[in-house]
Amino acid sequence: MNLLKVSLAGVLLLMAAQAKSQQAEQKKPDNPAKCANIKEGKFLRANYPETIWYMTIKDNVQTEFFNNGKDYIKSTLVFVDDCNYKSIVMEKSDKNNRVHIGDVFNNKVVATQDNLLKVNTKVENSQFDLVYIKVK
Repeated sequence: MNLLKVSLAGVLLLMAAQAKSQQAEQKKPDNPAKCANIKEGKFLRANYPETIWYMTIKDNVQTEFFNNGKDYIKSTLVFVDDCNYKSIVMEKSDKNNRVHIGDVFNNKVVATQDNLLKVNTKVENSQFDLVYIKVK
């Protein structure tokens, strides 16, 4: 009798888990990507507290803030098309930062989903993907 009760409880738990997993279905990326989301706002990065890094974009000026907002890198943005843009470093506060005034970053918004933006960035011989979270 106890074996029957344990088996029944196990089946009920499996059914509840299955029902819950069906409710939490994965959202799909926007198709097409909503590239205009990068043109203005405040952005964070996953696993980076705002005190370490955040970025604002307004009027084709991108400002990245570091060190509790004490340091920054300011770039002008030149949009090639809706999803491709260049960021050209114009100003920086930390002289020891490896980014230099005049550096050009080629960026492409490759995917979006709600307030998430995946951007592929190329500079010199390096290329990397960044995921931004738009908060404003």
